[in-house]
This record gives sequence, C-alpha cells and structure tokens, in this order.
Amino acid sequence: MPKFMFKAAYNAEGLKGLRKEKASGREKAVIAGCEAHGGKLDAFYYALGDDDVFVIADFPDTVHAAAFATAVAATGALSHARTVALLTVGEMDKALHDSKAFRAPGA
Repeated sequence: MPKFMFKAAYNAEGLKGLRKEKASGREKAVIAGCEAHGGKLDAFYYALGDDDVFVIADFPDTVHAAAFATAVAATGALSHARTVALLTVGEMDKALHDSKAFRAPGA
C-alpha cells in the first residue's frame, strides 16, 4: 500500500482537546481513523516547531488518504495540515528510469 505523511499543527481548541485526551488518546483516534478509511498507522510523532504532529500511514490509494485527511481537517482542531505522498527507494528508482526528457522554460 502507498505511504503518506500527514503533518499538522493544532489550533487553540485542538490543544485543549490534546491536553484533555493526552497524546495516547489522540494516537488511538488516529489508528481508528486510519482503519476506518482503509489504512494502517505506521508511525505517529509529536514535534517542536511549525508542525505539532507527524503521522505516517499506509492507504490503498490517494482517494482513501484524502478522505482521511479531509475527515481530520473537518474537525476544526488544526490551524494547518498537509498531506505528502511518500515513495520508496525502489519506486523513485523506477520513476527515474521511466522519466523522459523535459524542456526547461526558455530553453
């Protein structure tokens, strides 16, 4: 299954909820959310900086990953969120092998 990274920052309401549920409570919610959308949680991390949460999960395809991301965003608990499709080394090697020449602007 393809892997996706989700990174997000909580807004004030989201941080209040995090304090109430604790990090372990949010991890359980993310596991359930991934599974409800056909996915499986691979890693869940909190971070310091511009983003508070990093989630790596497997989903059958981009539609399932987008459905999960949209459901999370719809809670209103985040100030911002981004979804990134991840490629394995083998997938990137295939992409590099299959890539065709492309003309740069103005060239």
